[in-house]
This record gives sequence, C-alpha cells and structure tokens, in this order.
Amino acid sequence: MTTPDPGPHLAVALDGAGWHPAAWREPLARPDELFSARYWTDLVREAQSAALDFVTFEDTLALQRGGSPEATDRVRGRLDAVLIAARVAPLTMGIGLVPTVVTTHTEPFHISKAIATLDYVSTGRAGVRVRVGRPHEYPHFGRRDPEEDRDSLFTEAADYVEVVRRLWDSWEDDAEIRDAATGRFVDRDRLHYIDFEGAAFSVKGPSITPRPPQGQPLVTALAHAEIPFRFAAGSTDLAYVTPTDRSDAERIVARLNGLPHVFADLVVFLDDKPGAAADRLARLDETAGRAYASDAHVFTGTPAELADLLLDWHAAGLTGFRLRPGAIPDDLTAITRGLVPELRARGAFRSGYEADTLRGLLGLPRPANRYATA
Repeated sequence: MTTPDPGPHLAVALDGAGWHPAAWREPLARPDELFSARYWTDLVREAQSAALDFVTFEDTLALQRGGSPEATDRVRGRLDAVLIAARVAPLTMGIGLVPTVVTTHTEPFHISKAIATLDYVSTGRAGVRVRVGRPHEYPHFGRRDPEEDRDSLFTEAADYVEVVRRLWDSWEDDAEIRDAATGRFVDRDRLHYIDFEGAAFSVKGPSITPRPPQGQPLVTALAHAEIPFRFAAGSTDLAYVTPTDRSDAERIVARLNGLPHVFADLVVFLDDKPGAAADRLARLDETAGRAYASDAHVFTGTPAELADLLLDWHAAGLTGFRLRPGAIPDDLTAITRGLVPELRARGAFRSGYEADTLRGLLGLPRPANRYATA
C-alpha cells in the first residue's frame, strides 16, 4: 500500500521587520521593538500557532547591506541570532529554532556548545544554519583576507561542521553518572578526544557540554551554486535552495538527491484579495525608491495561489519550503492564518506537532554516537 504524501514541510525565515527594506515603515510594523525579546517571542509564537516546522533567524557580522553606505531609510543593526533563539526557547514549544552562524569568523568549539545549549533549553528543538563570511564583514575582524577564494571558505566550512559534529558526539549519552554516594558525576571513559587536524582547525576536545538531546542538532545551509551545493550535500541535513520555477526545482533536487531534505526559499507577499499583494509590493517599492530584488523567487498573490505553487514544486521533489515574509506581521500572519489553513483543507499539512524534537518533526532519526562502543 502506498503511504499518502503528508505534504511539504514549512519554515519561516525571520529577519527584522520583514525582507523588504521598507517593511519597517508599514502601519502594523513594530520598529521600536526590533531589539526586544518580546518582539521575537511574538513572531515565533505566531509561527508556532500554525505548527510550522521551524523558524530561522538571520544574522551577519556587519550592518545590513542595501542602498548607499550612508542610507538611513532602512533597518540597520540586529541582535545575535543564537542568543535570540536561546531567549525564545523556554517561551515556546513544538517549533524548531534555527539561528544563523558565520563559520569564517567564529570558532567551531564555541558554536558547538552554543547550539548544544540551545538544544537543552529548547528540549530538543535546536538547529543551526551555517554560512561563510562575506567581504564586507572582514574589516570587523582584520584576521582574514577579503579577497580569499570562496572555494576555500566552503572547504573550511566543511571542516568546521565536522568539528562541531564530532564535539557533539564527544560525550556519550550515558557519560553523566551523577552518583552522589560514590562521588562520581561523570564516567571519564565515556568522554572522548576528537583529535581533529585540518588546514584551519586543530581541535582536541572533548566538548564541555554533554551530548545534546537530539544527539546531532539539525545542520542547514543556503546553497545557490555548485560550490555551496557540494558543501550542503556533504555537510548538512537540509539545504535551502532558490529555484526559479518547477523545472529548476527538479534540476536542483536531482543535484542534491543524497540529502534528507531540500527546502526552496521564497519571498512572499500575500493578500486574500487578488492583486492586492502585488499592489502592496509596488507601494513598498515606491517607498523604498527602488524595485525589490532577491536571490529567491518573489511571490505575490493569495494564500490559495501560493498553496498551488508549493504543491506543484513539492511534486517536483522538494521536501519543504522556507518562506521569507516580505513584511511583518502582514505576510507572517498571512502564512499562519491563510496559507496553512488552505494547505490543511487540501490534506497537505498537519494539524499540530507530531514529534517532540526538530529531527522528529522532519522524520530524521536520532543518530548513533560515533565514539560509543558496543
């Protein structure tokens, strides 16, 4: 008997007031709260109300790009993505939390324990989106050459992820004894050196944080072209990709056919009234003084029309979608209160959370520890 397709997974990419540079000037925007914990908690709870699989938190190590360097008409500055996720974690349930980290200017030991800690405080809902540095971030650190070959950055990122994964496994699951009577808190034989030697990292280990609840939190990355495709295929559990149409989606899925999950990114502007979303985008463009452009496909239309597109592309092999709301809250609530009910009405999205962990939501098993002995 053939198992019915449960439909695509859904995630939302959160970034400031939305992905359009003029979104912060919309009537329902909350620009005065962008640097508050309450703002981010409200957004994640809204996504949680629709049982979305996870949210991602954008991050960079420089001010946002766009416009002239002196431009003051767009959001500049952001909070740290990992810390936002950690703050939101105890106030939410069910939904996965996936912050962005930059491999080029951070150390894998630090990130391994940060994401492991996030997995603990979220009780198994942590993931991470890894990306390499961009030239405009380099002057903030002064230790790297901005002209560095990008291929080498992805080679380094692959080593980075390998170190992080080994550190997550450096404590066996039952390494903590906590036996007050004998005075043994930990079984030292169940902690392991990882002894990683690479071109950019030499890491002995073990971690200082016990193995995360998921064993291996979800590792994700955005991939546009061949070099990042190779990185995503070899180092991640899930890749975000940017197809332009169904045939392009089929081509990309075939290229990444070894990955458990391939999600398409789309920037979405939604309205129940036909044509209204396109009109709103035109008004936002006029406010910004330029037409909006993105690396991802930009969709304007109704939730029903977006559902048609998602199901069509899902049939091409994509396992899910990461939707970037053009303006928040307008397009976030259109996803949670318009798109999701539409998909449910078609039997293409679940009615609630069916697993306690992010890996469980995505149908991924808890991995065995590479260092554990039988």
